[in-house]
Amino acid sequence: MKTLEIKEVTVVGAGLMGHGIAEVVALAGFKVNLEDAFPEALEKAKASIKNSLARMVKSGKLTQENADRVFAGMNFTADLKGAVSSSDMIIEAVPEIPDLKVKLLREISQNCRADAIIASNTSNIRISTLAQEVSNPQRLLGLHFFNPPVVLKLVEVIKSDRTSDEVFEETYQFSKKIGKTPIKVLKDTPGFVVNRINAPESLLFCQILDKGLAKPEEVDAFGKSQGLPMGPYELMDYVGIDTVVHSLNYYRDALDKEYGKCGYFNQFMDRKELGLKSGKGFYVWENGKAQIPKAAPSTVIDLMDVLSVEINESAKIIEEGIAEPADIETGVKLGMNRPFGPISVAEGLTNAEIKRKLQKLSEKFDTKIFYPAKSIEEGKLRELLSGKAAKAKEAPATEKARETAPAQESGGEPVTLRKDVEKKVAYLILSNTRNNLINSDVLEGIERHLKTLWNDKEINVIVVRGEGKNFSAGAQLTQFFSGPMDFAENARLGERTFRLLSEVPKITIAEMKGHVLGGGFELSTWCDIRVSTPEAIIGFPEVTLGLVPGWGGSQRLAKLLGMSRAAYLILTGERFDGKFAHEVGLVSRLFPAESIESETDRLAQDLAVRIAPVSAAMAKKLIYKGSEVAADNGLEMESIAMGLLYGTEDLKEGISAFLQKRKPDYKGR
Repeated sequence: MKTLEIKEVTVVGAGLMGHGIAEVVALAGFKVNLEDAFPEALEKAKASIKNSLARMVKSGKLTQENADRVFAGMNFTADLKGAVSSSDMIIEAVPEIPDLKVKLLREISQNCRADAIIASNTSNIRISTLAQEVSNPQRLLGLHFFNPPVVLKLVEVIKSDRTSDEVFEETYQFSKKIGKTPIKVLKDTPGFVVNRINAPESLLFCQILDKGLAKPEEVDAFGKSQGLPMGPYELMDYVGIDTVVHSLNYYRDALDKEYGKCGYFNQFMDRKELGLKSGKGFYVWENGKAQIPKAAPSTVIDLMDVLSVEINESAKIIEEGIAEPADIETGVKLGMNRPFGPISVAEGLTNAEIKRKLQKLSEKFDTKIFYPAKSIEEGKLRELLSGKAAKAKEAPATEKARETAPAQESGGEPVTLRKDVEKKVAYLILSNTRNNLINSDVLEGIERHLKTLWNDKEINVIVVRGEGKNFSAGAQLTQFFSGPMDFAENARLGERTFRLLSEVPKITIAEMKGHVLGGGFELSTWCDIRVSTPEAIIGFPEVTLGLVPGWGGSQRLAKLLGMSRAAYLILTGERFDGKFAHEVGLVSRLFPAESIESETDRLAQDLAVRIAPVSAAMAKKLIYKGSEVAADNGLEMESIAMGLLYGTEDLKEGISAFLQKRKPDYKGR
């Protein structure tokens, strides 16, 4: 079927998910109808949306004028027929009850236009099940938002065997327009990607209790020792034990009968102890917090148990043609709010160790769901992941072209390259989490963009800055590493990547603001020039965490400040501000926080036209390489550099401009 441009959207169901989805769509500038048969639900939704918009205004994310415009563009109604009759897209967001959804979708399809797209925000139910009574089922698909929709970026776009390619692609692009990161679920399956990967974990944690192997508080203590904000049982309490039980029962009926092996959770259903919503579940809840008994971390489960189960289910999803590896990785990272997903974990492990772990789990719990997927059983996991994963990681030609085009941005990455060819300045902008934390993806982005700029004659200065209020608060410590050697290689990767900033034949400037800690501080030390706000919070907290500065900080700081001062700052983990950094010579310029970006831009643009790029490249080599050799060798390098510069066009242009009292026009030759 031929699709139309989406301009008006109706969300049916004004509950927690429904009103959140409506707000997201309205914030993107679309006309939105929010329909619910219950007036009290609509009033509650209005209040929630107003409060949410007010918080955005208070935090500076939205102006009051824009907030008023967004709310004014929303229509709250109890008239389903009127709401859907003129809409281009209708999103159903009622409770996860199949019969309720089927009935509602039938009513929607009878009252909306024949060319309107109908999407269900189901989190588990097959789209083919929901399409039973929908007229023109080729226009029906799944559009699964994650809670809370205003905050979480992930959206699963789910194609049934009857959804048209045009509707699927149009909805995928719509998801991007409303500021989300969509992943494609190419084949209808219960739970789709994220919840299906979660399903075997829920079964695993249920069977641990079924067999009396550990207490909930012991397993939760283990989970928190691995850096999780909540243990598995505390999380089940939080979302509702009934939700977990209903999901497992659905998977039992629609996916694999072995999901019916979970018995322990049923006692909570019988007693109506459902967790936070009832005040008691695995734990008693008071003032929104679980009262968890103190316990030592359980030893009956380890991190590899959980990760292997996730990798196994991911392999099944790929084998069944449900999703591509890159989309699985993105889905788990964004949907579970984690720094890594099962694909990147699998790439750091051997097929044999994953297979061994799964065989032991399957035998221990007498559950076939944990048995190795076909590709793992046959030793072909790497083959399953390699071609598709590598292809997904490779930037398309059009994206590479954008990166090298004047004044263009490459978005959706943890490091964005922006070029201003007219000013001869490029910007590397860190944008990974609110604190711009550094992980392997950030390092890969920095390396790739620096290599793009290496021989770019149109760029003379590179500014490294953090998006938002912070430069970088350091390394993302929750990133997965399979062992000491893997961790050491990550340190080498950071050292090699950051060193490029001192080697690239351009002037590099670090714009230090907000938090400049750990790996973020190390990143700044590899730049040629550092500017800062007086209030910036700077330091190496590594020794307070049982680490050392591992991306060159122990070496760079001693060269910049001397051994005595570097030893004090590293060994105490003491934090200091930008004013102190300027006093000791670590920072060259101090700029007010409210104008640091414009002041840094002005400095970069001045250097880009005033300093001969060939001279800057030569000077960098003399400064950094000369500091590593004997004085006589350094002086010899300097005289050779002078000889090389003598024949350059830039030297002639510099002298000519000086004599004519004009600005030079350097070409880098």
